[in-house]
Amino acid sequence: MPPIPATSPTDLATLYQQQHRWLQHWLWRRLNCSQSAADLAQDTFLRLLAKNQPLEVQAPRSFLAKVAQSVLSNHFRRQKLEKAYLQALALLPEEVAPSAETQWLLLETLMALDEVLGRLALPVRQAFLWSQLDGLSLGEIAERLGTSITTVKRYIVQAGAQCIVLDSQRP
Repeated sequence: MPPIPATSPTDLATLYQQQHRWLQHWLWRRLNCSQSAADLAQDTFLRLLAKNQPLEVQAPRSFLAKVAQSVLSNHFRRQKLEKAYLQALALLPEEVAPSAETQWLLLETLMALDEVLGRLALPVRQAFLWSQLDGLSLGEIAERLGTSITTVKRYIVQAGAQCIVLDSQRP
């Protein structure tokens, strides 16, 4: 199969026509679920469509497998997060449990936060989570990270700013 030189909507359509069935089968072998494989194959092509830069594709299957592996990793991470969230909800007494709509909104927000925090550098993410979830002081975080309190403050502000950007983008 000849290489596809750059990805434009037309080239992407050609790539889709030529490789979608192969990609869906590749994902099915990893998931053993045809519906999830179909969804993630679509997500893979949507990710490519959302890119703003031309892509050089010399080996289409290898290229798609690499992109799909990232989509698959995100899928597994979301599943793990959703499972933990549902387990936490199950521990709540029924009279204080949020409505189904609120549960869905909270889960969507949690997924979006996970995505935003996942893009941060590890020390920035750790500083933010330790301060917000574990209640550690700036000094304790600085000690754990082997850095200064000033740096920890900067990390927390940086992560918080990303969360604010996320909030401003939500309807």
